[in-house]
Amino acid sequence: MAQRTLSEKLALLSDAAKYDASCASSGGEKRDSRDGKGVGSSGGSGICHAYTPDGRCISLLKILMTNFCIFDCVYCVNRVSSKVERARFSVEEVVRLTMEFYRRNYIEGLFLSSGIIRSSDDTMADMVRIAKTLREVEHFRGYIHLKTIPDASQDLIDEAGKYADRLSINIELPTERGLNELAPEKSSRGIRRAMGAVRLKREESREVTHTGKRRARFAPAGQSTQMIVGADGADDRAVLGQSANLYANYGLSRVYYSAFSPIPDASRMLPLVKPPLMREHRLYQADWLLRFYGFDVGEIAGGGMLDLDIDPKTAWALAHREAFPVDINRAPREVLLRVPGFGVRTVDRVLAARRRGAVRYEHLLAMGAILKKARPFITMPGWSPRGLDAVDLRARFAPPPEQLSLF
Repeated sequence: MAQRTLSEKLALLSDAAKYDASCASSGGEKRDSRDGKGVGSSGGSGICHAYTPDGRCISLLKILMTNFCIFDCVYCVNRVSSKVERARFSVEEVVRLTMEFYRRNYIEGLFLSSGIIRSSDDTMADMVRIAKTLREVEHFRGYIHLKTIPDASQDLIDEAGKYADRLSINIELPTERGLNELAPEKSSRGIRRAMGAVRLKREESREVTHTGKRRARFAPAGQSTQMIVGADGADDRAVLGQSANLYANYGLSRVYYSAFSPIPDASRMLPLVKPPLMREHRLYQADWLLRFYGFDVGEIAGGGMLDLDIDPKTAWALAHREAFPVDINRAPREVLLRVPGFGVRTVDRVLAARRRGAVRYEHLLAMGAILKKARPFITMPGWSPRGLDAVDLRARFAPPPEQLSLF
C-alpha cells in the first residue's frame, strides 16, 4: 500500500470521525495560558462544529487515530470486513496536527476516537500517549475529549482521565440483545463495568485527602456515551429507558444519539426503522425533558415511538388536555415546565416576575416564551385560551402536508 501524506490521512480520518458524536468543553477544568506557562485554554468559549446546551458553537479537531479495526460490528462503516480506504496516524502526527491547527486558530481542542488495532490495550496506550504528550511536552491547555475503549486495562483508562477533560465509553446500542446480534465481539457487561469504574474514579478525585489536599484531577468535564439508533428494532421507549438508566447509574453528563444509516454493503445492509435524522432529533428533545423538565419515560414514549411531526412536550400536552390551561400566575414550577413553548429559563423568569406583580401576555415574549406554542395552553390577566378542545389543534403544530413528486 502506498504511503499516504499527512493531508491524505487527515482527509480520510476526519471524514471517518463524522459518525462519532462530540460534546462541548462545558464543565471542564478552567485552564488558560495567560500566565505564560503553556498554550491554549479550555474554558469560556467551548469547543467541532456542534453546539453547547446554551447555544454556543464549538470547534475542535475531530479525528480518528485510525479507521483500521479488528472488530466486525455490522453497523460500523469501519468494521474489518468493510471495503473502505484505511489510514492511520502516528502519535507524533496527531500531536503535530493539534498544535499546528491550534496555532492557526482553527480549533480550540481535540476530539480523538479510534478503531481498534492489534488489541484494545495497544490502541488505548497510543491514545493516552497523545494526550500525555500534548499536556506534558507541548503544555497544551486546551480541551481534550477521548473516546475510550472499554476492554482496555483499568490502568490505561485511569491514566487517560488524568489528561483528558472528558472521557466517553460508547454503550453502542439500546439493548443487550441488539449488541449481541450486531456486535458480538463487544460485551455489554464490560462496557458498563468500564463506565462504572470511570464514575467511581471521578467521585474519588473530588474527595479531599486526609491531609486536606485535593486529589489529582480526573476527567473534570465528566463522561458521556453514544447510542446508535435504528440499527436494531429497539423502539424509542427502550432507547429512552436505557438513557434514563445510564444517567441514574453512571453519572453521565450526556447521552448522544446517532441515527443509523445503512452501510453501502448490500449483503449486510440493515433496514431503517424510521426516518433517521428526525427520529434522532426527537430523541434529543425527549432526553432534555427527562433531564430537566420532570418527565418520565412512560409519559414521553408510552406508545413506544415518539411522534415525528410534533415535539415530545407538545405531543404530551395534546394527549393531556385536561391538565390545561395553566394559570401562569398561580401554577407551581413543575406545572409550568410542562407548558409547550416554555423553557427552564422562561419558567424561572416567570416565577421571579410573579413576586413583583401579575405576569401578563406581553411580558412572556420578553421572557423568551414561544407563544405560538404556548397560547392554547395558558391563561392570565387579559388572555384566555381558545380552541383547546378543537379537533384540529394538532394540525396547528404539525408541519403542513407536502405534495411528493412522482419523478
